[in-house]
Amino acid sequence: MGKPLRPHRVQDTAIYDERAAEWWSSDRYLTRGLHAMVRPRMKWFSRIAGPWTGLRVLDLGCGGGFMTEAIADQRAEVIGVDPAAAAIAAARRHADERRRRIEYRIGRAEDIPLPDRSVDRVVCVDVLEHVDDLARSCREMARVLTPGGLLLFDTINRTRLSQWVVIGLYERVLRMAPHGTHDFRKLIRPEELRRHLESAGFAWGRLAGLGPIGFNWHGDPVFARLPFLAVGYMGVAIKTSR
Repeated sequence: MGKPLRPHRVQDTAIYDERAAEWWSSDRYLTRGLHAMVRPRMKWFSRIAGPWTGLRVLDLGCGGGFMTEAIADQRAEVIGVDPAAAAIAAARRHADERRRRIEYRIGRAEDIPLPDRSVDRVVCVDVLEHVDDLARSCREMARVLTPGGLLLFDTINRTRLSQWVVIGLYERVLRMAPHGTHDFRKLIRPEELRRHLESAGFAWGRLAGLGPIGFNWHGDPVFARLPFLAVGYMGVAIKTSR
């Protein structure tokens, strides 16, 4: 374990805690948007990584469990970890209602509450651009993965286009999330993330763009794989033997 972290900012989890009771409801613009990204993510991750059956998978930054349940539906043994206690409680309730066997724990990317080499895959979506210590988070993901295990992630690029889409459009115009949810300075260029992951013991893999391609009849953004990385991007990295 490294040096102690500074106290976690309330803003970082408040948005998820406040909406926890309605996480799986269709009444919230934010949660509908988060749910809409699950399908394109899982489609690309499954194509790149292959079957999930029988694997032990960590969904890091799981929120209320959208990705976690999608992974569990692929017959994986999945653990969801998130710092937002109310979101974790909502995820547990929904899993219990659907009789899904999912383990949920409260924890942060910088201090993952799992033993060394205990999972075959780490899924980390909509998380890396929010962590307090990116380098430490990358080391923690490497620590809990078995050698040869995969990290499947997405994050937001730090470009003027992503600033306009994520902060200008999502936060200020559509109000999918409160203004201030994303800090432009914490968005991550691919070359920066590659440097952190390789330093932590990962081999860099493939990337694909992810972002909005239009709106549905509810006025919600529709997300899909994009041929460019200027807004968001998905990727895979492989834990080396060291």
